[in-house]
Amino acid sequence: MSVFALSEIGAPSPLVISVPHDGDKMAPGMVKRLQPYAADCPDRDHLIARVFDFKDLPHTRIKAEYSRYVVDLNRPASGDALYPGQSETGVCPITGFDDRPLYRSGREPDDQEIKQRIEKYWQPYHHELAKLIDRAKNRFGYCLLIDAHSIDDVVPRFFKGFLPHINVGTFGGKSCDAQYQNIITDALSQQDRYSWVINDRFKGGYITRHYGQPEKNVHAIQLEHGKSIYAESLQKLSHKADALINFWYNTLKKFISHTQNGSKV
Repeated sequence: MSVFALSEIGAPSPLVISVPHDGDKMAPGMVKRLQPYAADCPDRDHLIARVFDFKDLPHTRIKAEYSRYVVDLNRPASGDALYPGQSETGVCPITGFDDRPLYRSGREPDDQEIKQRIEKYWQPYHHELAKLIDRAKNRFGYCLLIDAHSIDDVVPRFFKGFLPHINVGTFGGKSCDAQYQNIITDALSQQDRYSWVINDRFKGGYITRHYGQPEKNVHAIQLEHGKSIYAESLQKLSHKADALINFWYNTLKKFISHTQNGSKV
């Protein structure tokens, strides 16, 4: 079983979409070690891959097949914190977003197992993602990387109250050129369906921070969504999903048409 699924839509494109947290498969023998409430991975970015499944927009998409409970592809393999001083989960998490233990007592992965999971699941995904970025750069001179995520609208462990509908992260403007950040903020400013913030609680995880190097012509943006704006349940999109799909289709279409020489969209 591959650790990721690739899809290439339309003509070659500088747009690469990463979906690291919508996988549902578990490592062999892992389910019986988990607490019953963790077996279905409630912290999965349920169905966000379907939001970013554009049939008529040229792009390449890489989607994780395995659960973030196996290994979190948006965390550094080193285990270093992304948000020092704030609560967060690790590269092989042992607690869920509700702060309850994921594993039965004494069944957590040890350092050796964590190392093995990184080698088996984390490294292949990032090796392939790096290849896709390099391919786009070699063909077009630049790459536009979108890292797509979602989360429950209320997660007290990570933020107070309700999360804004759309949370844009560019690592404080460090992961992409301002022109690409502006395409998104302009589109969000021109609509009144979604509340939104930029570089607030979610500034971009490992993928955005590591690969986003505008000085090397790789522009990365993390898009975090409250699940209520597109999902009816963990298995079903809601009637609201089409609006979100259309919004990102039209916005990302501008990314593709926008060139680095400053031509207007």
